[in-house]
Amino acid sequence: MPLPPLLLFDLEGVFTPEIWINVAERSGLPELRITTRDEPDYDKLMRYRIAILERHGITLADIQEVIGGMGLLPGARAFLDWARSQAPVILLSDTFYEFAAPLMAQLGQPTLFCNTLEVDDRGRVSGYRLRIRDGKHAATQALKALNFRTLAAGDSYNDTTMLAAADHGILFRPPANVIADFPQFPVAWEYAEIKAILTNLLAST
Repeated sequence: MPLPPLLLFDLEGVFTPEIWINVAERSGLPELRITTRDEPDYDKLMRYRIAILERHGITLADIQEVIGGMGLLPGARAFLDWARSQAPVILLSDTFYEFAAPLMAQLGQPTLFCNTLEVDDRGRVSGYRLRIRDGKHAATQALKALNFRTLAAGDSYNDTTMLAAADHGILFRPPANVIADFPQFPVAWEYAEIKAILTNLLAST
């Protein structure tokens, strides 16, 4: 008997713009534009970001104000609604619940596994807590162990362990460096393309 399918997606770059890039543009701090597309070491990247926020006095409330004004990527909600009509969906993200809440409301409250921020008494981000190290990979492995057939999609370096652990991994709108480093994954550039790939995979046993 075929295993039941489960769709796993990254959040930023697949359904929403990159949060930190929007913060960089609104704050006038271009150094915050660096994301996991550029720096695969997530802890190094977060320590770098937190240091910049501290140096410039940017609070969590400032960041949440930016996120509150963000929209979804064009076509994202329709694609997610389609995906949820095909199989259960879980979003696996390295973002934080404190950031994601308004975006989840726009997406219709899908299931999200992500992380938690530490905030000091000044309202500034002072650290972060991972649910588990390399959470996307760990979640994918655990869901496979529950006898789901996992189909995963993401855009960045920090998605590649999820894609490798899944039964089928797809890169969605990745930068050229990620494509070059991970040529084994098929690439989709538009929602119609990834829908076609997923439709074929879901139809196969």
